[in-house]
Amino acid sequence: MYKKADSILLGIVGFLLLGGIFTLASASLGLLLESGGSVARIVGKQIAYGFGIGGALFAVTSSVRYRYWQKIALPFFLFTLGISFLVFVPHIGFSAGGASRWIVLGPIFFQPSELLKFGLVVYLASWMAVRQKAITTFRSGLLPFVVLLAAVGAVFVLQPDIGTLSVVIITAIALFFIGGGRLRQLALLVLLGFIFFGLLSVLEPYRISRIVTFFNPSADVQGAGYHIRQALIALGSGGLWGRGFGMGRQKFDYLPEPTGDSIFAVLGEEFGFVGSAILIIGFLAFAVRGLAVSRQAPDNFGRLLGSGLVILIITQSFMNIAAMTSLVPLTGLPLIFISQGGSALAVALAQVGILVSISKQRARM
Repeated sequence: MYKKADSILLGIVGFLLLGGIFTLASASLGLLLESGGSVARIVGKQIAYGFGIGGALFAVTSSVRYRYWQKIALPFFLFTLGISFLVFVPHIGFSAGGASRWIVLGPIFFQPSELLKFGLVVYLASWMAVRQKAITTFRSGLLPFVVLLAAVGAVFVLQPDIGTLSVVIITAIALFFIGGGRLRQLALLVLLGFIFFGLLSVLEPYRISRIVTFFNPSADVQGAGYHIRQALIALGSGGLWGRGFGMGRQKFDYLPEPTGDSIFAVLGEEFGFVGSAILIIGFLAFAVRGLAVSRQAPDNFGRLLGSGLVILIITQSFMNIAAMTSLVPLTGLPLIFISQGGSALAVALAQVGILVSISKQRARM
């Protein structure tokens, strides 16, 4: 039986989106000196691509019964996996900074990894929903799960996009545990993850530099440590209440990617510790309410799908915040709902739409 969409969840997402628009408008001022662009163009593009396309996707996914995703889980996952390889095709894929992560569709730059994360969660939820007992075994549970992650991981390693790969692995392992995995399986997966990322770090010198910088940001303040140093200066100069909207200084020719992965540092400088804490509380509220909605789903697939989508969004968001506060090495991940990036916002709104669909069929909360 259909119920009304969860108004609390919608209110939380609306708050985050509104905060994102204001923060992006201010952060985009830092790009004017470099590109001669305009705040209206940057924010307008975010609204057109992110809110426009994302709003349309939200309308569709919130209207369709979430069980439909179980029927198309495998073809949808294979589709998202397939288009992820298009980033390597000449004249279709676009490379920047040594990374091949985008597809050019006319005036639109689309990041297919956003869809691949989505497709993986949908497929894992469908796969685990019918294998609750088999998940605890090695042959029918752990082994195929690791093989699936390896196939997806290969795409991100080739691009390379280790930050997104980290989000995918954390989300997948958490979902595996929620789906019925045992503690010893979880421990083994975590161990394998540490070994895997350790090998990746050794193979690429720039990753070693990021790790060294993480432990000692002052070791190379003009090189590998420049980004995190400028982010910490921005956060520290914000104090308790911040400099005020639009009054931040670090975004002007100091802080790299002020509208992208550094936008939390811009927010911290202008709105201070209080503003940063409010944003973090907003994400925590989204996690709590989203998981509560998922837990009330009438079937196991709905519980797994909703939980997986919430964990996916929250993991990326807090990894971005942790990187800007020097709690983890820099990842290059955007802050969901806040950073510039039409692909990430559009897909995130589609995922929120599924949570709304689940909320319409949940038990009374």
